[in-house]
Amino acid sequence: MKVVDFEQLFSVGCGIDVHKDVIVATVRRSNKDYETREFSAYTSSLIELRDWCNEEGVSHVAMESTGIYWKPVFNILEEDFEIILVNARHVKNVPGTSRTKKIVPG
Repeated sequence: MKVVDFEQLFSVGCGIDVHKDVIVATVRRSNKDYETREFSAYTSSLIELRDWCNEEGVSHVAMESTGIYWKPVFNILEEDFEIILVNARHVKNVPGTSRTKKIVPG
């Protein structure tokens, strides 16, 4: 399998996959330095997500969501981070993306 390398534009970023009841977030510094955590959709848990991202030095967040579930997450994060909302259909076939990650409960 061919490895695809992308130029890293931000020193620390966060990718978020938003579902109805669960938000999965990965903070990434490089291909080898990243951590994934799960959060609930409750406001208190979203605040934990925001605080974690701030502690890790995240500047930009890419959020993947197909429904309306991204709105509360966006509302909590919008003041602290530059947010890019992406449609799952557009990201699905991008080389180098993977849905299998080690998940650490948050």
